[in-house]
Amino acid sequence: VHRLITYIFIYEDLISLACGAVIIWYFAGSFEKNVGTVKHCVLTAAFSLLSALLYLLLEPLVSRLLAVGDAKGFMPVAFAMLGVSTTRSRMRRTLLFGCRVPVVLVPWLGLCPAWFVPHSSLLGNLCGLLVGEAYGLGYCFCLDFPESLGSKLDQVFPFTLLKRIPGLKYIPGSSAERRASENSKINPVPGTYPTQSYHCPSPPALPAQPSAPRSQGF
Repeated sequence: VHRLITYIFIYEDLISLACGAVIIWYFAGSFEKNVGTVKHCVLTAAFSLLSALLYLLLEPLVSRLLAVGDAKGFMPVAFAMLGVSTTRSRMRRTLLFGCRVPVVLVPWLGLCPAWFVPHSSLLGNLCGLLVGEAYGLGYCFCLDFPESLGSKLDQVFPFTLLKRIPGLKYIPGSSAERRASENSKINPVPGTYPTQSYHCPSPPALPAQPSAPRSQGF
């Protein structure tokens, strides 16, 4: 179990923990907004398991040529999510350090700086990326389930408990509900705008000027 699923929660020091927190906040958060909380949880477990199985399959072969570190932390799953996002993205090119590069190459280029993260495994990140690319291209279609099932799972435990946790943003499984939630932020209901009453004091009354007596002509 440690080498298949729970390894994503293991960090060696505070630096790797901080890097993992940033990766979870950036990659996992954006991925959850696109698929919903239910599917995000299911795919996180699936990507963790498949990445670990591929890692255990390739480790004996790669260890003969290079020193291979154990896969730890959330980074392999983050690369899987990044691979899915770039594979299914409608964008063809994007700016990276001032250069226009194909979107599908972004996660592969990201393997280089990820190599310098303390206690990160290049082989583990590569396995996660391969799993994400395979899922994005449709080779792991068995992991997909209809949105109707996701909407039903929204109403069962433990997802009903997640909705009640203060400060936790729960993303519904239905794409229609997600769009409605986004539209409500863009177009708020009339009457919900903050208003402020302004009091314009009337100008002070000027003192009445005594009228000059009219001279009577003779």
